[in-house]
Amino acid sequence: MRKEHKPLIILKIQRSLNSWYTKRILRPQFDSLGKHPFFLKPQFITLAGKNIHAGNHLHIIGDKNKPVNISTWSSKQQQGNVSIGSHCLISPGVNIASAVDITIGDNCMIAADVNISDSDWHGIYNRTRPFRCSAPVHLKSNVWIGLKAIIGKGVTIGENSVVAAGSVVIQDVPDNTIVGGNPAKIIKRINPNKRMLTREFLFQHSQQDDNHYIDNQKQLDAYLFNDNSTWHWLKTKIAPSDKD
Repeated sequence: MRKEHKPLIILKIQRSLNSWYTKRILRPQFDSLGKHPFFLKPQFITLAGKNIHAGNHLHIIGDKNKPVNISTWSSKQQQGNVSIGSHCLISPGVNIASAVDITIGDNCMIAADVNISDSDWHGIYNRTRPFRCSAPVHLKSNVWIGLKAIIGKGVTIGENSVVAAGSVVIQDVPDNTIVGGNPAKIIKRINPNKRMLTREFLFQHSQQDDNHYIDNQKQLDAYLFNDNSTWHWLKTKIAPSDKD
């Protein structure tokens, strides 16, 4: 389709169902979850295991063909842990799997199909006993992970740093650095003295007014979808024209 023909009333119903699913089904699966999470297509977001925590304004985008998976694993020796800061974005197809500890700081953005794991899950010589080859992963604040990147065990990615699309990160990344490649190497330095807008900027007014961001989204929906008719939307589902 050339544009979204969904009528505003359908969008409102979907948003209400998403909100109900988030509150009743997903929120209880977190050990802690901050205020105002926004989960798009939450039925395609899967949590497994305990010790999964997230801060305020977490945005996760699920998709039928690219579900988001966050999991922790237990053994006699250790327990996985996932901790996600405030104002973070997690895109479709992301897989986060922890055997010991994965910590993601505030304002981090994780693009589609990213894989983050703190374990090799099996040893090279003893492949019958899992979890022994694990080491914590730490993404500091305002990290941006590009499309289909892989973050391996024991890695710390510094504040404000960027991992280019398709990269494989197996060593620490300094603060304010862009890395890329397999294995990832330094491409460029980021000037820490330049003003940088983070995702927190989107929610600044929400610190005083809990409904500010939600109200802005409703106004945007009304602007984009208010003129769409239910009849025309149904027609595009059955017999779209070349103008649809």
